[in-house]
Amino acid sequence: MYYPRSFLKFILLGFLLVSLPLLYALVELIVSLDRLGTQSQQAVLQAAQAGRASRQLYEQATTLERVVRQHLILDDPQLVEDYARLRQDFGQTSQQLQQLPLDRAQLAQLEKLADTESRLYLLLKAPQRTPAASTALAQGYAQLSEGAQAMLAASNRLTEREIERLQQMAAEGRKTWAYLALAAGAIALALAILFAVLIARPIRQLDMAIRQMGTADFTHAIEVNGPQDMRYLGQRLDWLRTRLHELEAQQTRFLRHVSHELKTPLTAVREGAELLRDRVGGELSPQQQEIVRIVRENTLQLQKLIEDLLNYHQTRSIEPQTLGPVPLADVIRRVVREHKLAAFARMVTFEANVKPAVIVGDAEKIRAIVDNLISNAIKYSPRSGLVAIEVFTEGSEAVLDVVDQGPGVDVEDRPRIFDSFYQGKSAPEGRIKGSGLGLAIAREYALAHGGRIDLLDRVDGRRGARFRVRLPLAVTDRPGSASTAARATLQEEG
Repeated sequence: MYYPRSFLKFILLGFLLVSLPLLYALVELIVSLDRLGTQSQQAVLQAAQAGRASRQLYEQATTLERVVRQHLILDDPQLVEDYARLRQDFGQTSQQLQQLPLDRAQLAQLEKLADTESRLYLLLKAPQRTPAASTALAQGYAQLSEGAQAMLAASNRLTEREIERLQQMAAEGRKTWAYLALAAGAIALALAILFAVLIARPIRQLDMAIRQMGTADFTHAIEVNGPQDMRYLGQRLDWLRTRLHELEAQQTRFLRHVSHELKTPLTAVREGAELLRDRVGGELSPQQQEIVRIVRENTLQLQKLIEDLLNYHQTRSIEPQTLGPVPLADVIRRVVREHKLAAFARMVTFEANVKPAVIVGDAEKIRAIVDNLISNAIKYSPRSGLVAIEVFTEGSEAVLDVVDQGPGVDVEDRPRIFDSFYQGKSAPEGRIKGSGLGLAIAREYALAHGGRIDLLDRVDGRRGARFRVRLPLAVTDRPGSASTAARATLQEEG
């Protein structure tokens, strides 16, 4: 497909080509109207001339008849001379009629009138006329007047035929103009649709490229077709994609190296704090025990932050060899056991309504999703609070709900609660803020498994957060297979 060098020139070319059929139809309409007007003018003029000449011919014929009748009665030679002058006018009028577009019958009748007048004139000039000749002259000129009157009637019919012909031409012209307008409109519409598609294609490609980079997908090359300036813009976007991909790779390497360098001394500090807490170096005073506790908790918090950073940069990769059937109930039991001490310290209890549901995925990443939700529920629950966990199937999906009795998520924070490093308002009761990566990691893992995670309002309208995870069921666990509901209270296990 040929494109001009400039996108603006391409748009102007499209407008020009779309307007050409309409301009042609307009020019054709103007030419047809002009032609119809000229023909109408000529027809009206000829009809008027024919009518005028026929009327003059009739009047001249009756005048000739009157003069001849006077001559036959008075026998005045001067009347013959007057007749000679009048017949010249009669002849000129006949010649004018012959120049008009008469039909064959009218021309024959006109020639017959001229021949009759010439024959009667010869008879009129004869030196001696018998009574029979005079009677023939009177009858002949009477017939001449009748013929002229018939010629006048024929001219009137000619005018009527011209009017009918003009009406027919106007009707045919309207039909032709209607067909021409429909054809021009159809062609213009087809060209407009074609150019709309051609113009929208590079814009749509640019939009897809921007959306692709907006989702941090830097692996697919960006290609924009169209005019040269649009292709150049696509090349610059592809350069930007390449540059961002390189920067992301550098960032990943940097975080990996920094995390590795931080974990080594951090492990030593944490192990030293563990040894001091276990009184390996001797008994500690209460103040020293408090210091050891603070050091240990902060090292654990820092270690969790480093692990979150590493996990976040691995959220887009699910190795095929790690995929397999994952019973969601087993994952929940495992996560609850891991958080038994944290829940016991805050006197938080669990209530579960878990139906059997098997999904296909990476068991560790599924565990990370559940772990993030349950750890957040414990962290933000009040003392002696309750965390409700529910698993059920809905169509071809397994649904996991985790509901706590904490302060919930502020309305202003909801649109960004799943964004990376977004922490929202300060944690209640002076607890240490997290890394802002837990929910982001959970969302990425859910999307990678073909599911999603949403923040919903509690059904009972009370305060607290309610997170729902949807994950595709394994084929063998789709609706129709046997399943039993298992409702249990995990207070003892937690």
